[in-house]
Amino acid sequence: MYLSRMESQQTRHDRHRITADLPFAADLMAACLLAGRPVSAATEIAATAIGGPLGHRLTWVSSQLRLGADPEPTWATLAKDPAMGQLSRAMSRAAQSGAPVADVLTRLSDDARETSRAASVASARRVGVKAVAPLGLCFLPAFVLLGIIPVIAGLASTIVIP
Repeated sequence: MYLSRMESQQTRHDRHRITADLPFAADLMAACLLAGRPVSAATEIAATAIGGPLGHRLTWVSSQLRLGADPEPTWATLAKDPAMGQLSRAMSRAAQSGAPVADVLTRLSDDARETSRAASVASARRVGVKAVAPLGLCFLPAFVLLGIIPVIAGLASTIVIP
């Protein structure tokens, strides 16, 4: 919590945008790979289509891969950014093990969508909990004025005036 206050608003915005764009980029890269494109070309196509902070990072990876850099450390460089950690680890493992990259990217996009959906549900539930106090403060005086005071006044009038 303390660290989130220290990071700049631009960094937070970039992280949220990367998180939102990651499933689309992974799906696009998987489609390119299934169509027979190499990883560097698939990464470049996804970077061009997505744009923004994720596109910028993928453009760097694509250029490194086209220049002949080792894929594992190139993808591992992106792991420093928490929003890019999933993609970085998945691509590093795929490069290390020789696993089909398209399958890895499909699973990654599914996981990223599920994580985003769960975060949205949790956020909606928090809003409901936070709305209880203001609603209680608004309805309590009305309940007292319209529900309790007339009953007490009615009882008082029957007790005081025989």
